[in-house]
This record gives sequence, C-alpha cells and structure tokens, in this order.
Amino acid sequence: MNKPADTSFGNATAAVSLEVRNLRKSWGKTEVLSDVSFRIGAGGFLTLLGPSGCGKSTLLRLISGLDETSGGQILIDGRDVSKVSAADRNLGMVFQNYALFPHLTIEENIGYGLKIRKVDKTRRDKTIARVSDLMGLGPLLQRKPSQLSGGQQQRVALARVLVSERPLVLMDEPLSNLDAKLRTEIRSEIRSLNKTLGITVIYVTHDQSEALSMSDEVVLLNAGKIAQWGTPRDLYESPANTFSASFIGTPPTNLLEPADVALPENLGLDGGTALTDYLIGVRPETMCFPADGAAFTLTGRVLSLEYEGNVTLLHLEAASGAKVIVAHGGHDVPAPGAEVTVGWSHEATHFFSKKDGAAIRRKT
Repeated sequence: MNKPADTSFGNATAAVSLEVRNLRKSWGKTEVLSDVSFRIGAGGFLTLLGPSGCGKSTLLRLISGLDETSGGQILIDGRDVSKVSAADRNLGMVFQNYALFPHLTIEENIGYGLKIRKVDKTRRDKTIARVSDLMGLGPLLQRKPSQLSGGQQQRVALARVLVSERPLVLMDEPLSNLDAKLRTEIRSEIRSLNKTLGITVIYVTHDQSEALSMSDEVVLLNAGKIAQWGTPRDLYESPANTFSASFIGTPPTNLLEPADVALPENLGLDGGTALTDYLIGVRPETMCFPADGAAFTLTGRVLSLEYEGNVTLLHLEAASGAKVIVAHGGHDVPAPGAEVTVGWSHEATHFFSKKDGAAIRRKT
C-alpha cells in the first residue's frame, strides 16, 4: 500500500517483513517455546494469541532481542538478527504499562527518543506535531501524564513509538489496562495506523476479539507451540484442532460425543473412522431452535438461560450428561427444565480426532 504524502515522518524506513524459523526457548530444563515458525509480510498485522503462560510474551521478547534464543532464527527483511542486540534491530515497542516520564510534558515524552538521538530540533518539532495531530494529542502537549486519562496515556505511548520511525513495531498487551469502550476505540486506531503508515505490527494479546478484529494473520499458541496459524477467518471457520475450536469464539465451540447427536446417514468421513474415534464440533451461534430440517440434531434439557440482548444462551444437558450451549436469537425461549431439540447443518459441523485433537477433514 502506498502511504499518503502527509503521513510521512521524514526519514522513516519502509515497512519490513518478519520471519521466525524453528524458534526455541528454554529456561534451564524447562522448554517454554518449541519449534515456532511463522512469517508476516511488510506492512502486515500479526497477532500472537493464547492463554496466560503459553509463551506469547516470551516470543515477543525474543523477536525484540530483550531475551536470547535457545535455537532457531529471527529474520527481519531476510536478515538474520537472532544474535543482533535489541538496539540494532530497528524496531519499536509498546508495553502494557505506558512507561511515561511523570516529570516531563506530553510533548517531551513523545519526543524523548528523538532528542536522545540528537535529531535536529526543527525536524523533531515538526515530527512531534504531525504525530500528535494524527493521534489527537495536539491540545494535550503541555500537560503531564498524571493529567491524562488511561486512553490518552496509551495514545502518548503509541505516539512515542511512531515518532521513532521504526518500520517494525511490537506491542505487548497494550490495551489490557483500559476499559472495554476504550479498548475498542484504541484498537481501531492502532489498526488504522498500521494501514495508513504501512508499519509492520506484531501484537500480543490473550483477548480473541482483539486478535480477530485487528489482524491480517493470527498465531495461536498453546503450551509453547503453535496450535494454528492463519487468517482470523481460518481460525474461526476452520479450526485445526480442539484447542483452536475451544479457544476461538464466545461462547466456545461445543465438542460433542457422537452418541449424543442424531446423525445423517452420510457424514463424509473416511470409511475407517469409527464412531468412537471422533468428536463433533459445532459453534453455539450455528445451532438453531427449533431444529426443523436440520442435518444434525441434539436433544437436551434446559439447565439455565443467559439473556445477552441480541441472543439468549441456552445451557443444555445432553443425555450423556454433557453440557451444551446454544446461542438463540429468537424470542421463543424455553423455560428451564424443558426438553428441546436443536439442530445444525453439515457446513457448521467440524470433526476432531479423540486421539490427538486434530481436525478430521471430510472427503470432497
């Protein structure tokens, strides 16, 4: 994408690609990252997603050079920087804590890095003014951080990275200290800056809504390994395994025993797949009630209801005792204790191996 002329900040370097090859990290005998490989092109937005302790922040620190790798390569625009110091990797970082200098004004905070690098004052002032305008901080430049809201302070932290003119920006849970409304607002701004300025962004979060709404690609991590890597649509519509199916989506995918489901005659599975070998995955929002004409059906007793405005979540108990969640958009809500039959289509159905959790692809 070509950058508009008025968003160029002087001598900014063009965006760069990032590739990680077979990356490993161990602390003593404990392996926290194992054989991690992925790539994002110049100007792309890639999110490292996963639960707490999965290794995503460690991976970001390895990319930044703050920690040393135990094996593998990190390439920025094809150059192996695995052994290059953090200061020489030409990247910027935004952290969960804003790390602003409390005694400096907002203008001084934003321009601090430029001043340390002895950038000419005329160019420094021009760059600060343009970035401040872009981030909506112009009227706040003479204030101190304590006089700003959390959202404004996060904008300052972002502005400080933007004026540094780094082509690759790493963000480690930058919105976790903000309330829901501000998170939605600022993640939209971050995505817009990524596309407007053409910078490459690697973003860490445990919040799947951030990952799905902001990213070109998502690397989903589980216990130090990649569970799935692809576009947000890939992860949502074609989960590669039960972990991906369960982690992506709110509420999570129902994983059902075939014995609880009334199945159509032709599942489209390989002939060697026995009923005891797989689980059926179906997202709550793809299940319908009533189940008239559905390919797959399940009958259960309503345990409880959760009204969420646009949908009501039906919590069911299947014959086996398994718990099932259905996202129902209608007003004809059954009462707790009622027996209901819900259904869904072939297209909404996923199959997973009980042995290793991997998706079972159907015959085409």
